[in-house]
Amino acid sequence: MKLLGLIGYPLSHSFSKKYFSEKFEKEQIKNFTYQNFPLSDINEFPDLLMSNNRLSGLNVTSPYKESVIKFLNKLDTTAAEAGAVNTVKIIRNKSGKIFTTGYNTDIFGFKESLKKQLTPYIKNALILGTGGAAKAVAAALKQLKIKFKFVSGTKKNDNTLFYEDLTENDIIENRLIINATPLGMNKLKGEKPNIPYHFISNKHLLFDLVYNPSVTPFLSEGVSRNAKIKNGLEMLHLQAEKAWQIFISP
Repeated sequence: MKLLGLIGYPLSHSFSKKYFSEKFEKEQIKNFTYQNFPLSDINEFPDLLMSNNRLSGLNVTSPYKESVIKFLNKLDTTAAEAGAVNTVKIIRNKSGKIFTTGYNTDIFGFKESLKKQLTPYIKNALILGTGGAAKAVAAALKQLKIKFKFVSGTKKNDNTLFYEDLTENDIIENRLIINATPLGMNKLKGEKPNIPYHFISNKHLLFDLVYNPSVTPFLSEGVSRNAKIKNGLEMLHLQAEKAWQIFISP
């Protein structure tokens, strides 16, 4: 029986394990099982591969979407474009040598989920956050030819704005605003990115990669101003199915 799993830390609220376990049961997939692997340090990754010889694929979540790259043999074009990995395919040859390839299915999931919500007047976007999830969002926006800027609490590069410096013009010009931070989920349920929400209008689309709760404090600000909103649940489903196709490919 092949083993799939999820690495990240912490993993107390794992979407992937529940999703794949239910998928295996519903679709009567008998030759796969799924397990969480909470790694307190990404340097534990090689030992994980060596000690689980049935392991044939991994989903990767925060905070390891970028740091796992240094342990992989190869990056697919999706992961190379994003600079982040959320799916790892593991192949063992007859002599037991391990070969790993990193992919990024977040790009596909976000892009397909977002496309349904786009309107012609959305030309520019703000990406709140600069981590692995934000990089996948940026790669998808490039494919959709939507210009974007990152928003961060610290200086990153010339394409990065500071939360405290956001102006009315920044909000009005960027009618798509994506929360790619953990704010709003789990222990951070009551929190939201610090942007000037009072400039948001019914011409905006707010997309939150967080899916639990379904309406985060970030999205609530959009609702109160008649903006369109979208959470990350559909994106998660789409990226998980894309990952599954990678896991079972030859």
